[in-house]
Amino acid sequence: MEFLPSLATLLTFTGMCWVLAITPGPDMTISISRALSDGKAGGIMVVMGTSSGIVIHTLLVAFGVSALIVASPTAFLILKTGGAGYLVWLAIQAIRHGSSLSVKKADGPAKSGLANFVSGFTVNLMNPKVIIFFMTFLPQFVTANDPHVTGKLIFLGFWFILVGMPVNLIIVLTAEKLAGWLAANRKVLRGIDYTFAGVFSLFAVKIFMTQAR
Repeated sequence: MEFLPSLATLLTFTGMCWVLAITPGPDMTISISRALSDGKAGGIMVVMGTSSGIVIHTLLVAFGVSALIVASPTAFLILKTGGAGYLVWLAIQAIRHGSSLSVKKADGPAKSGLANFVSGFTVNLMNPKVIIFFMTFLPQFVTANDPHVTGKLIFLGFWFILVGMPVNLIIVLTAEKLAGWLAANRKVLRGIDYTFAGVFSLFAVKIFMTQAR
């Protein structure tokens, strides 16, 4: 079980996953939109698609970071430092621009299950922000001298899916009520923005202080 991270690391990572799961973004927007237009089954297929996209990102990061560590541990530390800076930038953007969640029903005829799956998969796989985020987020939870870094990164990626899946499914299953409630309570979205910004800023500071020792 060498691929398992420490309990402290896993708890921290789980907390970050929950913050991310409730933070509005393209994946949440499309899952709610399709749930409203194509029913709960359509929204669930979108969630399955976005999760499949995360699997691809996880494998690319796991093997790419492992190769980077072998080639240059210093470059890996630079990646982690840059990743911490990116988290700060995301926090600032969340405060400045707010949530990008749209709660409108999708236009046009209902999509098939496969079409919804492909839409979710494409949104996550081709979104440059998701690509950059995974490249900078997952490596924060491993160290350059860990011989089991590949296994741990793969485990964390799948744990990210497992932890976020219940939240995503609840959002889809309650999409109609949630959409109306959020439309009438926009301050809730701002509260999520500030929570996201605060957690990621503290995490980034912790990374900078750890690497400065």
